[in-house]
Amino acid sequence: MKHKWNTRTKLVHAGTRRSQYGEVSEAIFLTQGFVYDSAEAAEARFLEAGPDEFIYARYGNPTVRMFEDRIAALEGAEDAFATASGMAAVSGALTSMLKAGDHVVSARALFGSCLYILEEVLTRFGVEVTFVDGTDVEAWRRAVRPETKAVFFETVANPTLDVVDVSAVAEIAHAAGATVIADNVFATPVFSRALELGADVVVYSATKHIDGQGRTLGGVILGTREFIRKTVEPYMKHTGGSMSPFTAWVLLKGMETMDLRVRAQAATALELAKVLENHDKLERAIYPGHPSHGQYELVRRDMGAGGTVISLDIRGGQAAAFRFLNALDIVLISNNLGDAKSIATHPATTTHQRLPDEQKAALGITPGLVRLSVGIEDTADLIADVLQALEAV
Repeated sequence: MKHKWNTRTKLVHAGTRRSQYGEVSEAIFLTQGFVYDSAEAAEARFLEAGPDEFIYARYGNPTVRMFEDRIAALEGAEDAFATASGMAAVSGALTSMLKAGDHVVSARALFGSCLYILEEVLTRFGVEVTFVDGTDVEAWRRAVRPETKAVFFETVANPTLDVVDVSAVAEIAHAAGATVIADNVFATPVFSRALELGADVVVYSATKHIDGQGRTLGGVILGTREFIRKTVEPYMKHTGGSMSPFTAWVLLKGMETMDLRVRAQAATALELAKVLENHDKLERAIYPGHPSHGQYELVRRDMGAGGTVISLDIRGGQAAAFRFLNALDIVLISNNLGDAKSIATHPATTTHQRLPDEQKAALGITPGLVRLSVGIEDTADLIADVLQALEAV
């Protein structure tokens, strides 16, 4: 009986396709099309392509397929479709399955672009969307209706780090026949158990932890083979949101070290949260892996660790937050996360700036809130940098 591979082995070897040259590092097939031996072979492939047969890069590519197979093996999904960005994955997963008259229930606490897709794009085409407090199971129960087609949430919300009880929401959704779509970026593929907990579809921005080194945009949709190939693939290949082969190769290289990076980042984030608990310059330090977090037990049960992001609500509002940001030495000011480099973001004026003030307040995105994505730098150095920046407040 073949030994079942663990996470780190899957991240290095799963899905590998070698050419006739036997290369060690995965090959990049930088081609937009493929050659057929005959007109009859072209006809046959367009009727039904085999597992190692490709037609056009927008439809699929050997390098991209390696990435899809590897992330599917890691996630425990039957199949995956790689996309040009994380938002292509979110919009593709939703739009490919919805039509005018459908109803969606979504958590209210979302990344700004996700909110735009739900509030502006889907409703423009006749989809009804109901927003709820993602942490309130009873709110989900009240909102889901017999005609609800899908529910959508971030398993860990950006940037307030609220945590959704995936299994409870999935039970409610499945009772109504709805598809559960989970944006799992903050949970990371390393700590993810979303499919096991009941999600039907998982989406990632591969730009974050999967690349982890600030090099490229990418995304992926994971689910059953039927959903990926019969629902997602036709939509994505005709609308053009597919991943490039070079991006897929970069992400394959990122995956080799992802488990090592993410576990180190999460360990540092926890140490930082311990140091910052009850700091006099902070209204609060929010970290899902710290016992002070309101859903700490849920995090321990579903993820086992708190992830790589900590949010700091700095006393003194935006002016104080800006003083903190400008005093940082190691930590960079940018709007990405999950990177090997530590990155700080002021959501109220950047990633969530388009939201009305009352909506920001309802979500807990205060003027003093700073999202800190912890990198792989030395833990003591990062702690010292954050503490000296807080002194500048």
